[in-house]
Amino acid sequence: MTVETFPITRTDEEWQRLLTPEQYRVMRGHGTEAPGSCALLHEKRRGVFHCAGCDTPLFASNDKFESGTGWPSFNEPEPGSVETSVDRSHFMVRTEVHCAHCGSHLGHVFDDGPPPSGLRYCINGVALVFHPSE
Repeated sequence: MTVETFPITRTDEEWQRLLTPEQYRVMRGHGTEAPGSCALLHEKRRGVFHCAGCDTPLFASNDKFESGTGWPSFNEPEPGSVETSVDRSHFMVRTEVHCAHCGSHLGHVFDDGPPPSGLRYCINGVALVFHPSE
């Protein structure tokens, strides 16, 4: 088995100190937050959504859209900010999205989004921190 390394690395103990228990469960344990549970789902201001684990800019607010799923959804990430891998958990095959800089689990990407990309990056709100531009 190959272990991937990332530009930002921390020990498990460091992650537990840095993140809330819910963030740790989702971002380091590949969990999912309850749909509709995050305030960032309703964030409408201009700005950028960053990784809660390393503050890497991930998604611009102009790429956010209402998908009706209960999780913040985006058309596309900032260039070079995320990577994907195959997720075969829960008896299905999905494409997992993780931060390219710290490896934290963010959510999944699906091919049922609106134009122009046709993609829906379905992201756990607890994995994000919003930085308004105003």
